[in-house]
Amino acid sequence: MKKLFITAAIATMFSASVFADGTRKVHTVTVSYTVVNKFTANFPTAKDITWTVDNNYQRADFVLEGVQTSAFYDRSGDFVAITEDITAKAVPVATLSEINEQYKGYTVDHVIVLQNNTELNPEAEPTIYFADIKNGEKEALLRITAEGHIELYKEVK
Repeated sequence: MKKLFITAAIATMFSASVFADGTRKVHTVTVSYTVVNKFTANFPTAKDITWTVDNNYQRADFVLEGVQTSAFYDRSGDFVAITEDITAKAVPVATLSEINEQYKGYTVDHVIVLQNNTELNPEAEPTIYFADIKNGEKEALLRITAEGHIELYKEVK
């Protein structure tokens, strides 16, 4: 559930859901045929696929090699980005130290890496990390660039 929250905070783009089973049989016609075919070609071993669609994007949430993953496609069927759950150990040590210094008392609870398709959008940062941090009742989402720059993305609680 937290993964869905963080992905929604990153993308802030979806409102309606449709579902697909592990065999990629689509249960409604909301997901475009082009996107389903591209997704199947790009991620042939994906399991537990769930589709979410809005006016701008189509997102597949799935498990790939044991990792919770989301793939984003625009309405034209072009691949936009992918997110993956990762461990805090994948974030550079210097960045984790800086988080500990700037956000004393907080612990890193969850990390997602966002990889943009820079061929489609050359201005987009290729890789961005989002870290969910907690301190008791307080919770925030940090945006971390590939260079290790940290900024508050959103206060959750």
